[in-house]
Amino acid sequence: MTATPATPVTAIPAPSSCVTGEGRFTFTSTTRLTADPALARAAEWTRQVLTPATGLRLPEGPGGVEFRLVEGLAPEEYRLTATTRSVLIEASAPPGAFYGAQTLRQLLDPAAYRAARTGERAWSIPEVTIRDAPRYGWRGCLIDVARHFLPKPDLLRYIDLLAAHKLNVLHLHLTDDQGWRLEIRKYPKLTEVGAWRRESPLGARRHRLFDGRPHGGYYTQDDIREVVSYAADRFVTIVPEIDLPGHTQAAIAAYPQLGNLATPLEVRTEWGVGENVLNVSDETIAFFTDVLDEVLELFPGRYVCVGGDETPKTQWNESVPAKERIRELGLRDADELQSWLMRHFTDYLLARGRKPLGWDELLEGGLPPGVTVGAWRGHTCTAMAARAGHDVVVSPFAETYLDFRQAEGDQEPVPIGSVTSLEAVHSFDPVPPGLAERDRILGAQAALWTEHIDSPRLLDYMAFPRLAAFAEAMWSDERDFDDFLVRLAVHEKRLDALSVEYRPATGPHPWQRRPDAPGHPRTRAEIDRELAIWTSNLHP
Repeated sequence: MTATPATPVTAIPAPSSCVTGEGRFTFTSTTRLTADPALARAAEWTRQVLTPATGLRLPEGPGGVEFRLVEGLAPEEYRLTATTRSVLIEASAPPGAFYGAQTLRQLLDPAAYRAARTGERAWSIPEVTIRDAPRYGWRGCLIDVARHFLPKPDLLRYIDLLAAHKLNVLHLHLTDDQGWRLEIRKYPKLTEVGAWRRESPLGARRHRLFDGRPHGGYYTQDDIREVVSYAADRFVTIVPEIDLPGHTQAAIAAYPQLGNLATPLEVRTEWGVGENVLNVSDETIAFFTDVLDEVLELFPGRYVCVGGDETPKTQWNESVPAKERIRELGLRDADELQSWLMRHFTDYLLARGRKPLGWDELLEGGLPPGVTVGAWRGHTCTAMAARAGHDVVVSPFAETYLDFRQAEGDQEPVPIGSVTSLEAVHSFDPVPPGLAERDRILGAQAALWTEHIDSPRLLDYMAFPRLAAFAEAMWSDERDFDDFLVRLAVHEKRLDALSVEYRPATGPHPWQRRPDAPGHPRTRAEIDRELAIWTSNLHP
């Protein structure tokens, strides 16, 4: 961010260019707000969020804040110019105007983030000229609602939090061994049975502790329509994930004919990679084609994730029907069988004008053109996918998985993985060193896997302030961590106003600790060795 030395601007993410003046623009009871019709949504959102906190009506008309449609800017780019007499936000498209509005809110006192007035105060912003545009187009966050269900009001709240940080993709991990969270009309047992498990592990699985409490929940189709619409109004795209062919025990528990065993299964009550995977019968393929038909009705975005990760082949190697399918198709082994199955579903999506997204294990069997790769196993997989001509969304587990612990020490709640510090997230770069195919990197997403995140309060703790640092890494071309910390001190007051229970810099509050749920901390060297094993069969 380029700015005058004593700039009071504390926006996160940092704007591309920011120059302040000596004066201030003060909002009064006569301040009006107007917008070109194409940018009316941003203007209405501004009025909607500022009026309760400030008491200012901001009626329609000239004489204060103006959203002006201009040419020559990228869709998410904006210019904000504040003088002592007016505020002008210029954009060529609605997303840019919305991000300008988000910055306008950050220029105000943090009390502007409250839901109602807290007393009399002057509302003003500095005289400033800001030019701003994002570094990457895909600035996302994955929330795993399968392991621990996130109720709809909390999900809507997180959409607002993503938008406040100029993040524009919410990847919803809707299905897994431990729960199926999406109503499917044709197959009601997916939620009647698959949305509930008997109990959950208490802490890391190595301790063999369980809480003894049933857990569950799911989103109705009208819930999803509401969530998708709410997100779209805030320029956040929802990417649904229906994981295939592994991570499917909840579906198999609901409809046993989908599995490979004669004995019935329950919804899985342990974490980790399960052995129970889908069979490869025509009936199972038709079942999940029906599921995806309904998914496409609900989620109008271009991208749909079909998983493809962590699929043990033990049951296929022992299954007579799977072996017959391998012979019938002229395949070499169960690995090629997975590639064949996933190609069916990616082709299905491509034929319907959607963009399939799958985890980087799909590279091992070859992918058709048009499949976007979610690279979670580090730079090797990112580079391999890009060089093979695939678009890539980067999400390396050692750098962007926000369920990993934030510091050394047993004070962290359910500490797992290596330390992923605030500074490390802020310095993250999704492009591997020396990669010529940089244009294949769409951007990146942080991930909140929820095996060990069992409440919205703990989700806040694990997400923030690291998600703010990630947002800046994806938006801002130039990053200065010391400057970020100065701005974060003010930004935390905004989070306080929004009741976000972030991790304090000094460590967790007593109520944020989880001595009842022991974790499994590891060193970065251990993580790197594990990564080397996972990618040893890849040839970039």
